[in-house]
Amino acid sequence: MTRAISVALLVGGIVLLYFGGTSFHSLSNDVARFFTGSPTNKTIWLIAGGIVASLAGLIGLAIPSKR
Repeated sequence: MTRAISVALLVGGIVLLYFGGTSFHSLSNDVARFFTGSPTNKTIWLIAGGIVASLAGLIGLAIPSKR
């Protein structure tokens, strides 16, 4: 994995985590948690995608290149 892709994954993951956190504290999510006890699917997917993308980017940056 090239370094540019790893950096893009890391930045994209951080952006997804930001939007997931914003969505988690929204009014519509508070209403959904009140009635169902869990956050909305959109929030869960944003946070999970952010974690996966961030980890993939970090692993890509941590593994030394073969050159």
